[in-house]
Amino acid sequence: MNSLPAVPKPRAVTFALVAILAFYAGARILEVFSGSIPHLWIVALDVLSAAAFASLDGSRHYRWRTMLVFAAICLIVGNAVENLGVTTGFPFGRYRFLDLMGPRIFHVPVLLGLSYIGMAYVSWMLACLILRASASPATARSVIAIPLLASLIMTTWDLAQDPVWSTILHGWIWYDGGAWFGVPTSNYLGWYANLFIIYLLFALYLRGRGPAATATGAASLWPAPVFYSLCAAGNVLQLASSSVPQMVSDPTGRSWPVSQIVGASALVSVACMGSYVYLGWRTMALATQER
Repeated sequence: MNSLPAVPKPRAVTFALVAILAFYAGARILEVFSGSIPHLWIVALDVLSAAAFASLDGSRHYRWRTMLVFAAICLIVGNAVENLGVTTGFPFGRYRFLDLMGPRIFHVPVLLGLSYIGMAYVSWMLACLILRASASPATARSVIAIPLLASLIMTTWDLAQDPVWSTILHGWIWYDGGAWFGVPTSNYLGWYANLFIIYLLFALYLRGRGPAATATGAASLWPAPVFYSLCAAGNVLQLASSSVPQMVSDPTGRSWPVSQIVGASALVSVACMGSYVYLGWRTMALATQER
C-alpha cells in the first residue's frame, strides 16, 4: 500500500498556487514596508512560501517521493557546502552569518537551507521551460543542459540580492569585501558550482524515471516564471525603501551608497532575471501556437 499522498486535483492545486504566490508577493512587499514587524518573520514568510510553492507545484510534475529526494539533495548538499564555506572560506570566500537569519544548524541558518529548496525548484522548472525540455531529463544532453542553465538562473537571482542582504541588511558579512558592493566574485563562482552539483544529482536521479505528472507540456510550467517575476519585482521594489541609511560600510571599511546597491539590484533584476522570464513566456507562446 502506497503511504505517500495522492496528487491533488488540478483546480485545487491552481487555487493553492495562486494563494502561495500572493503570500510570497506580500512577503516581498513587507521587506520594504515592514514597519515594526520583526525582519526574521518576514524572512521566514519569504522562505517558507517559496518552499511551499516548490512542494505544491512539484506535485503537478513529479511523484511526492521525487520531490522529497529533490529537497534532500538541496538540504544536504547546500548545507554541507555552506558549512564548508563558513569554516574554510571555500568555495565562496570568507564570510559568516549574523543573527538576522535566525537559528542555525552548525554555522548555517535553518532558513537559508530551506531557501535552497524553493528557489532551486523555481530555477529548475524555468530552465526546463526555456530549453523546452521534459521536466524529467531523458537524454544525456538534457542531463547536462538543464543543470547548466538552472544554475545560471539561480546564480543571477543571488547576484541581484546578495549585496542587499549582506552589505545593507547584514544577514551575513564578507570579511574581505568584494568588488560587487562588498561581495566577492568568488561567491558567485562558488554558488554556480554548488548549484550545478545539486541539479546534476537531481537530473541523474530523474533520468530513466517518468515524472508521473498530471501536468505536461510547456503551458503547465507557468507558475515558475510567475514566481521568478515576483522575485525580480521584489528586488525593484527596494528602490522605494526609506528605512535604510544613505551609506553603508563592509567589514573592510569601504563605504557604499545604498542607492547604488539597490539600483544595481534592480538593474540585474530587470535586465537579467527579466530575460529569463521573457524567454520562458516566449516558449509557452510558441508552444501554444504549435498546438
